[in-house]
Amino acid sequence: MTATMTDAPPPAAPKAADAPQRSGRSLGMTLMIVAGALLLLSAVRVITDANQLDSAGQVAAALGLAVPIGLAGLAGLWSERAGVVNIGLEGMMILGTFGAGWVGWQSSPWLGLLCGIGFGVLGGLVHAVATVTFGVDHIVSGVAVNLLALGATQYLAKLFFAGGKAAEAGGNPKQSPPADSLPDVTIPGLSDGLASIEKHHWFLVSDLAGIIGGLITNLSVVTIIAVLLFIGSWWLLWRTPFGLRLRSCGENPVAAESLGVNVYRYKYAAVAVSGGLAGLGGAFLALVTSHTYLEGQTGGRGYIGLAAMIFGNWRPGGLAMGAGLFGYSDALQLRNGGVTVHALLLLLVVLLALLAGWKLYKKALVQGAVSAVMAALVLVWYLLTDEVPSDFVGATPYVVTLLVLSLSAQRLRMPKADGMRYRKGQGK
Repeated sequence: MTATMTDAPPPAAPKAADAPQRSGRSLGMTLMIVAGALLLLSAVRVITDANQLDSAGQVAAALGLAVPIGLAGLAGLWSERAGVVNIGLEGMMILGTFGAGWVGWQSSPWLGLLCGIGFGVLGGLVHAVATVTFGVDHIVSGVAVNLLALGATQYLAKLFFAGGKAAEAGGNPKQSPPADSLPDVTIPGLSDGLASIEKHHWFLVSDLAGIIGGLITNLSVVTIIAVLLFIGSWWLLWRTPFGLRLRSCGENPVAAESLGVNVYRYKYAAVAVSGGLAGLGGAFLALVTSHTYLEGQTGGRGYIGLAAMIFGNWRPGGLAMGAGLFGYSDALQLRNGGVTVHALLLLLVVLLALLAGWKLYKKALVQGAVSAVMAALVLVWYLLTDEVPSDFVGATPYVVTLLVLSLSAQRLRMPKADGMRYRKGQGK
């Protein structure tokens, strides 16, 4: 998604040691954006009486749907920060679902979790061998990994789940027998108190209670692990010498090599970690979401994870916000249908109007006019209807993906050597 596929070999990595530009928002600005979004959401809930917009159930469902997307995005971040485009995340997630389902029902879900990670690492290493060692185009290699993973898991599922003890335990050629559940966490007392406050539907107070309650009630231990992985990845990549060397491989591998960095080793490590994280996302789907491996259960989350990574500007914080947004939109259409999605049209009108005002202030007249026209059209749609058609409701997550990427595209800066072929000693 961050490189174009051509018949020609990928371009060589740059030789000039240009200093990377600093990107990303400050913590204060991020908190202001979150606070503003919460106020808008609360106001829309009160105006439209759509109390499910930020209920504890909605937030909990959104979190569960955001975790595999976030892990896929974090996997892409590790790989692309080292200069390797990983379009094969979907296939590595598929391998993770199979590994977790295969081992999880036979032994322990914890072993299934580890096996899912291991299967993802294998997929990552295949991608690393093709792109780093042999210089294959990164997009071609990623697509190949996706196809190989899909075909291999379909064959292995028929081989291991269609007969014998697996069939007796509920398996078939398209799914594994169910595995035991992994533990979850609930803070006693606090969850009940927040649920009581939420029922009053007070402005902002009940919204905060619903959001916090959804984040601390029946929280899967894998979700906690995912949060720790986000924090750990940020610290490791931006606060340690290891992370500096790894990111230098994605910005200017020739300069990194001149300073003694083993670029091949760091690229291999990054892509292997990327595969393991994607495999963990697949294992989450198999062991937490459904407790079984199902053919096709990734549902394109690897690609949506890449979109979340791009939205987050190749940084963990923005990536987490993007994954949360996509998970929220997915949960909204799954739980509440057209009436609640219709309420979000009013929020979209406000956001488009603010965007139009900002573009006009910046003298971007064409973009400002387009945003204003879109705001007017959405407002007319909201006023003339009471419910969003079911066909459009099902497409909500994908519409949100396209809208967010189109609005955030102007501020993005990918690693300079991302997707470029590197050969040891090419700077000499």
